[in-house]
Amino acid sequence: MTTLAAGPLGRPALPDEAADAVYRKVAVRLIPLLFLCYIAAYLDRINVGFAKLQMQAALQFSDSVYGLGAGIFFIGYFIFEIPSNLMLHKVGASRWIARIMVTWGVLSAATMFIGSPGLIAAVRSVLTACQLPAPWVDAAASPAANFYVVRFLLGVAEAGFFPGIILYLTYWFPAARRGRATSLFLTAVACAGIIGGPLSGWILHSMGGVNGWQGWQWLFLFEAVPSLLLGLLAWVYLEDRVKNAQWLTPGERELIAREISVEEAGKPDAPISSVLGDPKVWLLSLVYFGIVSGLYGVSFWLPSIIKATGVKDPLDVGLISAIPWLFGVVAMYFAARSADRLRESRWHTAIACIAGVLGLEFSVAFHDNVTLSMAGLTLCTMGIMSALPVSWSNPTAILGGTAAAAGIAMINSIGNLAGFVTPLAVGMIKDRTHSTDLGLHFLALLMFVAAVAVLSLRKPAAR
Repeated sequence: MTTLAAGPLGRPALPDEAADAVYRKVAVRLIPLLFLCYIAAYLDRINVGFAKLQMQAALQFSDSVYGLGAGIFFIGYFIFEIPSNLMLHKVGASRWIARIMVTWGVLSAATMFIGSPGLIAAVRSVLTACQLPAPWVDAAASPAANFYVVRFLLGVAEAGFFPGIILYLTYWFPAARRGRATSLFLTAVACAGIIGGPLSGWILHSMGGVNGWQGWQWLFLFEAVPSLLLGLLAWVYLEDRVKNAQWLTPGERELIAREISVEEAGKPDAPISSVLGDPKVWLLSLVYFGIVSGLYGVSFWLPSIIKATGVKDPLDVGLISAIPWLFGVVAMYFAARSADRLRESRWHTAIACIAGVLGLEFSVAFHDNVTLSMAGLTLCTMGIMSALPVSWSNPTAILGGTAAAAGIAMINSIGNLAGFVTPLAVGMIKDRTHSTDLGLHFLALLMFVAAVAVLSLRKPAAR
């Protein structure tokens, strides 16, 4: 028998089947564009891992220099994350997401010029005119310094994108439907690996010497173009709120607004100060820090790990690197589906983190065997990708309004500090030990801490 959900003043709402159709309509409208935007974002964030295969030798970077440059992105990201997300909540998603994507696209493309003799000479002239000591001038007027600056500014530009999308989804999907929507959006992380690996490998393999530029320079240029185009599309395509969605009927808009308002009424719209001091928010930040440690540890170092097993051609490295992400997509889908069906997120997150730990340790144990090492990294990626969407069910279930904007941004910004810590730590470890094994042990430890932390959370009360 078809059931009717209760509407305002006791009036019947749409049947369950009709409500499902409404949310499918919303998903079809919004998720594909958000999905493509996040592919572009993640590609511009991690393509430095593939560029390293050529850039490191061309610019004479040590692993520590590369690790610091890859990770300093997240310092700028951390500083501006909360202000950016509050601005999105205030001015609307379409304008703010467009601003984010266009600025990061320009800066990502600019990375191709960090070794330009003209740029280095110009910086040197300015610093010398400021009468700085010669050692300072030499350090600041160098490809490494340019690398640090552009990566930091890239983090500033991108700050607020991911938590802004997570917040944006709360405007359109109630909690019981948000897990699947979030997982579809986050599938872009794995798809960026599936697409980006072979694409980056092909660019490095084929474009070297064209127009006098090296392959790694073409890599930054080509992979910035989608961000610019999608940013302009987001400006004209996204609706900021349900009430503005003319592609929905009045009844459909009323259904979504009613379900969202009922859910929001059960959440505290607490002051920002109380959110930042809430122990639960800090614990959720620790959980996300551990998950992101594994994510960026794999993302930034996977090409180098594959190369270290004896695979030399960049195109082959790119093709092999797509395998873990392909399995990660499948694992993410089933994990999110199970979490939504059972309405449980803590154990799903913890088990996924433990799978990531086991995968990393297996990869280290068989690091001399390409097949077994990749099997371990594939299991790790499946665990990480499963944990990502499910873990976001916890903060979005307990925070609403401005508190959600601030809390989500805080969790994401602290969690993404792992993107600074882990590449730098792994790079320093590799410089000292000439192996990534100890660095992978470190990542496994952080993911284990995340599993313990999420289980220590009290289960949210059912509504």
